[in-house]
Amino acid sequence: MIYLITDGELTVENYAESSRKTLELIKRAVAAKISLIQIREKQIPAKSVFEFALQAAQITKKSKTKLLINDRADIALAANADGVHLTANSLSAKVIRKNFPKNFIIGVSAHSLEKAEIAKNQGADFATFSPIFHSPNKGKSVGLEVLREVCKKLKPFPIIALGGIDRTNYREVLQIANGFAAIRFLKEVRGEVIV
Repeated sequence: MIYLITDGELTVENYAESSRKTLELIKRAVAAKISLIQIREKQIPAKSVFEFALQAAQITKKSKTKLLINDRADIALAANADGVHLTANSLSAKVIRKNFPKNFIIGVSAHSLEKAEIAKNQGADFATFSPIFHSPNKGKSVGLEVLREVCKKLKPFPIIALGGIDRTNYREVLQIANGFAAIRFLKEVRGEVIV
């Protein structure tokens, strides 16, 4: 599973131009058969996130690519996205699972085995586990052995590796985890399948 996360660079000031570029990236990701796309745009108001998500959902709707919205399950549902990606400050996966449609995809950010286990027990569909390698402003990396341990202990619950993944290490990550998520690395996608 390959998981593209948008870079969070949309602002009120640059929205017109940057939203076009980000939608173009989403089109390329769909063409490259990326499994999941997360809209992670924290600098724009909820109304703009919703409007952007509506446009992105039109791109992904007839493809196998699933669209998730960061933190905002309400916006995801209203915009016809496939699900939500929850952070430490979001509502719990348990609350979302209880109150949203059965097929609504729930991903959860986890930075420890304990947090990934909680996500599993609360009904999440998967957890991203990070940071695997050095990633700017993301704290100390955990490395491949910790990733291996988490995947082994929670199997068959899907763990998606995140943090510092690039062309030099993604194949090694895919031998351990169920997939990987990336921001910078996947911005390079130009319609080709990278794995």
